[in-house]
Amino acid sequence: MITSLALIFLVGLSMAFICQKIKIPRIIGMLITGIVLGPFVLNFLDPSILGISAELRRMALIIILIKAGLSLDISDLKAIGLPAVLMSFLPACFEIVGFVIFGPMFLGVTRLEAAIMGAVLGAVSPAVVVPRMVELMEKKYGTEKKIPQLVFAGASLDDVFVIVLFQAFVGMAQGNGISVRSFVDVPVSIVLGIVLGALVGIMLAWIFELFYRHQHKIRNSLKVIIILGTSFLLMAVEGWVSLWVAVSGLLAVMSMACFIQKRSCPEVASRLSQKYGKLWLAAEVVLFVMVGAAVDIRYTLEAGLGAVITIFIALGFRSVGVILCLIGTKLNAKERLYCVLSYLPKATVQAAIGSVPLSLGLPCGKLVLSVAVISILITAPLGAFLMDATYKKLLEKEE
Repeated sequence: MITSLALIFLVGLSMAFICQKIKIPRIIGMLITGIVLGPFVLNFLDPSILGISAELRRMALIIILIKAGLSLDISDLKAIGLPAVLMSFLPACFEIVGFVIFGPMFLGVTRLEAAIMGAVLGAVSPAVVVPRMVELMEKKYGTEKKIPQLVFAGASLDDVFVIVLFQAFVGMAQGNGISVRSFVDVPVSIVLGIVLGALVGIMLAWIFELFYRHQHKIRNSLKVIIILGTSFLLMAVEGWVSLWVAVSGLLAVMSMACFIQKRSCPEVASRLSQKYGKLWLAAEVVLFVMVGAAVDIRYTLEAGLGAVITIFIALGFRSVGVILCLIGTKLNAKERLYCVLSYLPKATVQAAIGSVPLSLGLPCGKLVLSVAVISILITAPLGAFLMDATYKKLLEKEE
């Protein structure tokens, strides 16, 4: 495993540096590194590290969500209001509808199989989108109209919605029918995740303040470790209570960080955010290299041109959904276009659940995985490139 980690960091960072020098997003170099080093090409990565790949990817997501929460002002979310709520489910619904309509036509699947495929591909990648929104908030691009906050909030919430839909569609394909609870779980998991994170965040901020008042100041480095350990516990709670009630662990982590930021002085919150930014430098490499390692390049050829056409048609449907979410806002045409571009990339959710239908023995399993792989290879680099290349032209910098 030590050798594998050395390859992940050294080759991944080298490829990211090369891509950055030729004006290509760093993520592309990391994804390529994972694909080449992974089990389906050179097979240089130890099976033990591949066995904990999902956990490593989740840890990396936790780090960037903590940093995002520490950078996000809760009052900004209140100011955004309804558009943020709509962005969390409407674009995904439109994309799924696009797959249901055109999937049978171009891929020869049933409507239900197309719905499963749409649910796999319906989630935007927080690993690609969230770091860029945090960067925009730090650089003050689009912040006057709360554009990074809007995209960040929607991208963080829509994963929960899409995964629940995916589970419902898979249950139908297995002949289990569809339960009311599977749809009730969506708002319940969101609300409970936010509430749980808020309570824990307030408690941690109170503990830090209590120690400070009694002349036992906790160093910021220790606070980073405490917050990170608490985040892991919040993620574990999601699994512990899953039989009785749905709770979103990732939303709990983000909510906790938001309330720590709100209850702490601005200087402390800023320093904590900077420290998590340094942690993200390593976590980013692990996340995207491991996502690339999960991609089985062999499946891309089996899906063919029909998969590519269907993906782009569904993205068109998704873009319409984003535009509808922004009706009534003060955003101009350029800013709305940036919101559309920021909702294109897919990676983490597709790598996590793309192989589930195949592992369950569903007839569409191999095709779903193939389309998921193609979607990652097309949309993650494309979305990252378009966001990086256009934000200075499409968004206004706040003075």
